[in-house]
Amino acid sequence: MQTVWLSSAEWFAVLRIGLGLWWLESWRHKDKKQWFTGGGITWAGGIAEKHRWPFVRLGFDRVVRPRPRLMAYVVAYAELALGLGLIAGFLTPIALAGGLVLNLIYLVLMIHDWAEQGQNLMMALISAVAFFGMSWQAWSLDDALGLFL
Repeated sequence: MQTVWLSSAEWFAVLRIGLGLWWLESWRHKDKKQWFTGGGITWAGGIAEKHRWPFVRLGFDRVVRPRPRLMAYVVAYAELALGLGLIAGFLTPIALAGGLVLNLIYLVLMIHDWAEQGQNLMMALISAVAFFGMSWQAWSLDDALGLFL
């Protein structure tokens, strides 16, 4: 495909790296002390309690609420791993699929908040485009190591 300035594979890599930076910012801006002492999960629990869809409340109560500390670490370090993996282009298809799932979980939890919906929808769209555009074909460790050809 003819493009301006970069090849199509490089443009997909730009999207992948930008998405990785977005995930890294999601991790960076968290108040880690408050997050890891239960603040983030408590906040999400308050949203889940008032959620209009009963399956969200039920899922949160069964999976997240019994393990607030573990889930706080899972969420924070998943965001960090996604950011670093996408920037470096390491295990990129796995990171893109994982990020898409995490964005969809966030989207469902925050369905009433238009600002959050926009961010999560945009990140999910970028994940899908970067996945189907095989964004690991340029500027990535995956490409350098010959993974996911």
